[in-house]
Amino acid sequence: MMDAAERALFSDAIGRAASGRSGDELDAALGELGWTEALAADCPTAVAVLFEAIGKSNATSCALDVVLSTALGAPDPDAAAFVLPRLRSVEAPGRRSGGQIAVAGLGTRALPRHDTAVIVAPAPDSTEAFLVPAAALKVEPTHGLDPALGLVEVSGEFDPASLPGLSPVDWGGVVAAGQLALGHELVGAGRTMLELARRHALERIQFGRPIASFQAVRHRLAESLVALEAADALLAAAWETPGPDAALAAMAKALAGRSARTVARHCQQVLAGIGFTTEHDLHRFVRRTIVLDQLLGAGSVLTRRLGAEVLATKSLPASLPL
Repeated sequence: MMDAAERALFSDAIGRAASGRSGDELDAALGELGWTEALAADCPTAVAVLFEAIGKSNATSCALDVVLSTALGAPDPDAAAFVLPRLRSVEAPGRRSGGQIAVAGLGTRALPRHDTAVIVAPAPDSTEAFLVPAAALKVEPTHGLDPALGLVEVSGEFDPASLPGLSPVDWGGVVAAGQLALGHELVGAGRTMLELARRHALERIQFGRPIASFQAVRHRLAESLVALEAADALLAAAWETPGPDAALAAMAKALAGRSARTVARHCQQVLAGIGFTTEHDLHRFVRRTIVLDQLLGAGSVLTRRLGAEVLATKSLPASLPL
């Protein structure tokens, strides 16, 4: 585990790498910094620092695939792309159908970089993961709010007997690791949206004074900060549980998504007309926030699932230390 001084140095290096870089350029910089090695040595710090930095800069990276493959237990986490569930879903993207493995999910921008892809499919008594040739997958572009994110629709059908695999797989643990990573990215995006609105509030003069002096504006900015700090605290608590705990990770992801959307709404109100223009950066972060909230379980879906579990078990999750 990194101590405070090591974490500060690591955070500074990752932040500088993510600022002004994206895609292959950012991934190359992360390789030079040894981020994958840091992930193996101190996963909570490596994930929290990188994904918040990515969220702050609205960058793209193949890091989510590496996090998921690491949680899966792949011997070389950076050797294959990872097929994600469809938007809003947390179910494994593969399924057995007539003796075949059929897949319908999402690929990230890592897919064109690798010859193989990881597909996870439930089995009668466990969950299995298979390595399939990336070239054999049918890949179609997605049409949505954030094309810059690089998501694609992935489908295909394979004979499982001909594929190397990993079994059994802790799919819940894989999803939990990905949810926490996306939660940190959502918090990072929220922090940048809040900073954009804060700066505008200080610079925009209305009735002879900065709008930052108006109580209504202050309330929106304060509520945004509280929402982000609450999400960040729950993400930190989720990392402290073994695994991490699947239910707590889902709670953290759901809260991070809700908090980021709250921030987007308040900051749009503070920025007013300029926030609606493509010349201003806010729209890029709002688009990214909406899509990230849908990946590995939409906030509304996760909340309903957690509520149904509480009703079924008639018990609440353990209280977190204050």
